[in-house]
Amino acid sequence: MTIDNIFPALYILAAAGFILAIKWMNSPATARRGVLVGELGMLLAVVGTLLRHEVVNYEWILIAFFIGSAIGVPIAYIMPMTAVPQRTAFSHACGALASALIGTAEYYRTLPHGFVMTALIVETLLGFLTFTASLMAFGKLQEILPTRPMTYRGQNFVNLGIFGAAIVLGVILIFHPEQMALYPIFAALALIFGVLLIIPIGGADMPTVIALLNSYAGLSASAMGFALDNKLLIVAGALDGSSGFILSVIMCRAMNRSFSNVLFGAFGAIQTSAKKAVARPVRSASPEEAAEILDAARTVIVIPGYGMAVAQAQHKLRELHDVLMKRGVDVKFAIHPVAGRMPGHMNVLLAEADVPYDRLFEMDDINPEFPRADVALVIGANDVVNPAARNDKTSPIAGMPILNACEARTVMVIKRSMSPGFAGIDNELYYLDKTLMLFGDAKAFVGSIVKELNVTAGAAVH
Repeated sequence: MTIDNIFPALYILAAAGFILAIKWMNSPATARRGVLVGELGMLLAVVGTLLRHEVVNYEWILIAFFIGSAIGVPIAYIMPMTAVPQRTAFSHACGALASALIGTAEYYRTLPHGFVMTALIVETLLGFLTFTASLMAFGKLQEILPTRPMTYRGQNFVNLGIFGAAIVLGVILIFHPEQMALYPIFAALALIFGVLLIIPIGGADMPTVIALLNSYAGLSASAMGFALDNKLLIVAGALDGSSGFILSVIMCRAMNRSFSNVLFGAFGAIQTSAKKAVARPVRSASPEEAAEILDAARTVIVIPGYGMAVAQAQHKLRELHDVLMKRGVDVKFAIHPVAGRMPGHMNVLLAEADVPYDRLFEMDDINPEFPRADVALVIGANDVVNPAARNDKTSPIAGMPILNACEARTVMVIKRSMSPGFAGIDNELYYLDKTLMLFGDAKAFVGSIVKELNVTAGAAVH
């Protein structure tokens, strides 16, 4: 068997590994197996690529391997789980840039024509815009850039004009690839459009944006597969692109919004009202009082949000779960599809804290249980529990499916202040007679509640 016969077989096995990885990661019970199979598939893909006759210099590949490892390994160990959205955005940026640079090198090296040139233009357009868009998303998630939308009059026309100009130049290059002077302008327009695409998008839409960028990066890789005649890249990119797109659809449905509204709606801007704001009283409680209420409860539904991630309170939350379960309290976690800054953000953080996965429930499954819950404990979540989504047709979140926290017998909200969420609107939940505001850092407050429950348990034993 020759090398030319070996690497296609490795590619087939790698593609099968990618497909099985996605399938098995659909379930927590098989997710670890899915990750391992995906890693094995990638290893086979790399080995198969290194066996291709096009590889002419292994020294540069080794140099790149060690440089990449020197960067990637520390990131994997140093970056906390709470920063997974930022790391994901950065990964999209790196992958998209690699795709765009490979396409650029291929253009100047071979000056392709016809279908290959078309695939190359699609690859570089998506690669360059995804690179800068992902960097902007990283900046917003890391709060290097303002998380609120940055808008100006006529912004959508400017954005579409720049994107249209890039498309026109791309079409010209497809039919006249020898016009090499146009390519840098085409690339620059794609890079600029990536920046302008993200800056008007607010933090509330980051889960959808992350999924979209994942889709764009995958489609760029798939187009690169056509340009390089690499069938594995076509398959892997198509899997990445389609799964990212499907996830984006799920995110949009979870917010009852369209793609165009996400991309051009500037959701997350501070809303203004014609009515004069009126300060309203709220009821607050101490950790001791909160502990008493939880101790007397039989069913508690915990609703985590981005505030939990910022405070890194997931481990203390696990301690609270353990203490309450030992005392006979049924504790469940309600997960909204867009809670946090990326799809599955809350699931990842709670899994890191070893919260049993069978205690996590999706919105549609848990909502019917709120009327029977003694306590709904909201930790750092805002818009996903705001009754205005149902009660106020003029609200920017009107129609967005929410978790029915307001239907529980008692609602407790751990929050630093009365500041609004990323939608920039007041939350009616905070002013209900049944709601108690627990002001403070989520990690410290939950820790205080756990301490009080342990003290109570010790006193009961004595």
